[in-house]
Amino acid sequence: MSTPSSDMAAFREIFSRARHVVVVTGAGVSAESGVPTFRGPGGFWRQWQAQQLATPEAFSRNPSRVWEFYHYRREVMFTKTPNAAHLAIAECQQRLARQGRKGKGAPEPGTADAQVAVDDLPRCEEGGCRGLLRPAVVWFGEALDAGVLVHVEDELDRCDLCLVVRRPS
Repeated sequence: MSTPSSDMAAFREIFSRARHVVVVTGAGVSAESGVPTFRGPGGFWRQWQAQQLATPEAFSRNPSRVWEFYHYRREVMFTKTPNAAHLAIAECQQRLARQGRKGKGAPEPGTADAQVAVDDLPRCEEGGCRGLLRPAVVWFGEALDAGVLVHVEDELDRCDLCLVVRRPS
């Protein structure tokens, strides 16, 4: 493993030789675009901390509120634009592909819940299941799917350059 360095010439050389690049990032990168993170400023939605809504227990207690929260988050994303980190990652992916290399607003606190009837929430349509669907996210207290973790581990084993991009602290 290399030691951290600010030598851009050395980085350009390493990058130019890399055939399989993996970029690892987290939600904090999107905070630069104004997307509130769950733990940072703006992590409240109405009077709840996001972490109180992003759990299986919250979904069991009030699936309507949880769906409303994730609808709000989708609406927020429509108002944001990519920041420099997003653009740099996208440009890196485009350059690698061209070269044949592989690369991979909250309502006021007192606002009442929409109280969508459970029967009106999204339902499974597969084979007549009709079970209540949940948002396609990994909640606090849950682990990533084992298959996803195996795939990530395989990619990291094969890569010859791993870039970890994070929000400046």
